[in-house]
Amino acid sequence: MKMVSAKNVLIISESRTFLDSIKNVLPPDEFSLTYADSGSQARRLIVSRDFDILVINAPLPDEHGLSFASDYLDSSMGILLLCPPETYDQIAPDGEENGIVVLSNSNPPAFVYIALKMISSIIRRLERMEKKNKTLQEKMEDIRLVNRAKWALIEKKKMTEEEAHKYIEKMAMDKRVTRKEVAELVIEMLE
Repeated sequence: MKMVSAKNVLIISESRTFLDSIKNVLPPDEFSLTYADSGSQARRLIVSRDFDILVINAPLPDEHGLSFASDYLDSSMGILLLCPPETYDQIAPDGEENGIVVLSNSNPPAFVYIALKMISSIIRRLERMEKKNKTLQEKMEDIRLVNRAKWALIEKKKMTEEEAHKYIEKMAMDKRVTRKEVAELVIEMLE
C-alpha cells in the first residue's frame, strides 16, 4: 500500500475547544494541523505557508466564514466550512455551489474527519488531472513549435509541407533528439 503524505490543514476557529476536539480524531500521520483564531491571522499564515485544506469554524471573530472561504475559491486548497445549525440552510447552497464542503458544526468531530478524508481524496484526484493537463499543454506547445518550424521551412526553403515534415523527422532521428529540439534549431536558423 502506497503511503500518502500528510495534508497540511489550517483550522480557523475562535474556539480552541473545537481545535482540541478535532485533534482527537485526526491522525497526525494523515493531517498536519495549524491553528488560527481569526480570519486575519489565517490570512497571514496562508501567505507564509502552503496549505492543502482550510477548515473554517464559523462564525469567525473578525469576518463571516463564507466570505473568508470565498476569497480562496481560485486556490488549490480544499475548503470545509462548519457553520451553526441555524444558518446551515442559508450558507450550504452558496458554499456548495462554489465547491466548498459545508457541514453543521453541531456534527460530531468524526464527521469532520470523514469530510477531510473525502476532500483529501478529491485533492489527489485534481492533482493527477492537473499533472495530466500540464503534460497535454506541453505536448500542444511542442506541436505548435514543430508547425512553426515547418512553416519556416516552407517559406524560406520553399519546401512542401510533406518535405518539411520529413526533414524535421529525419533530422530528429539522425541527431537522436526530439522533434521539438529540431524545431527550435530550424526556427533559430531561419527566423
